[in-house]
Amino acid sequence: MQYTLKQLRYFVAVAEHGSISVASKNLHISQPALSAAISQLESVIGLPLLIRHHARGVSITPAGRQFLSQVRGLLSHAEEIQHAGKDLGTSVSGTLIVGCFTTLAPFFIPQLLRTLEQAHPALSIELAEGALDHVQHQLIMGKSELALVYHIDLDPRLSSKPLTTVIPHAVLPVKHQLSSHSSVPLPALATEPMILLDLPHSRDYFYTLFRDLGIEPNIRYRTQSFELVRGLVGQGHGYSVLNLKPTSNETYDGGQVRYIPIENPTRDLVIALAHTKAITLTRRATAFIDTCEEFFSTL
Repeated sequence: MQYTLKQLRYFVAVAEHGSISVASKNLHISQPALSAAISQLESVIGLPLLIRHHARGVSITPAGRQFLSQVRGLLSHAEEIQHAGKDLGTSVSGTLIVGCFTTLAPFFIPQLLRTLEQAHPALSIELAEGALDHVQHQLIMGKSELALVYHIDLDPRLSSKPLTTVIPHAVLPVKHQLSSHSSVPLPALATEPMILLDLPHSRDYFYTLFRDLGIEPNIRYRTQSFELVRGLVGQGHGYSVLNLKPTSNETYDGGQVRYIPIENPTRDLVIALAHTKAITLTRRATAFIDTCEEFFSTL
């Protein structure tokens, strides 16, 4: 006996809802039929995928979690084959789920999607923004196929393709004594109050820039908002260090900041496309990668 795509779709639905009863309502089939399909799938696979809790839904087993990631990839390929058959291989179509680190999204996604629409008008993109850990988890679980991330502390289960490198800049108030310089050494700022972009992994990167030089930043405010960092700097509350540089120096509240490259930085940041090693990329994903490489090469 072999498993069927229908059984795989049923398994994904139950795993996502955490309940056979809820999944059965969404799938418009009876609970006994759904339960039987999952049991048949477990019999074919030879592993327990779900733990049934009386009146408390289901939980997924460790083996089930690994299988779930593979199943999502397989179903994605099955959808692609269906579209390829309709298109006779002449175009890339269907839906591709792409994760993106929150701070990267507004800088690159709008223009990137415009480029993609011109190259592959039949390809639909579903965006899934989040923190780096969340975006990586979505990849590993098979909920997204690609993700635009910083190459920082990537999970070993992921592969990545570098797209571009962004250097660190000191973000200074307009009237700062160093705001007209062509570059700024970090030690010259170390004693001044700093506004830290306090996101997981990002904060460690910023700390490392200082510690590589044997100095510690003087943190005044911490925030997880990129624009609040700029706003606080614009109002003279301190300086910051950021790698992404907006086209405008004006902040949300009308303040102004200056971006000055850090002198001889010990570490840059690499922007990359990540994907799990557990699946073979679909044509949709490879088309997106090709478009990204072309797009970032022009920046």
